[in-house]
Amino acid sequence: MEHGPLAHGWADQQWTLARIKTVIGRLFHISYTVEGTWRLLKRHGWSWQQPTRRAIERDDEAVELGKKETWPRVIPVRRSGGPGSSSRTRPGSR
Repeated sequence: MEHGPLAHGWADQQWTLARIKTVIGRLFHISYTVEGTWRLLKRHGWSWQQPTRRAIERDDEAVELGKKETWPRVIPVRRSGGPGSSSRTRPGSR
């Protein structure tokens, strides 16, 4: 894994748990789940990392426009709270 994801056949330089799981399987002929891969990495002192800078291609105006115009159309409208029942089998019983 020291050569990066490109050396293992992926098109970008981002390691994901699924990719690490695949490389472990190829190198050691051991099958882990994604969750098991995460536990293995944590056990060996690895931690989740996030890039410290934003992509150069990011368009902040387009992001804000999407939040204001597109996102509300995608999110379903929530029903207003009203009287209900906590029992799924006997609605309205107390």
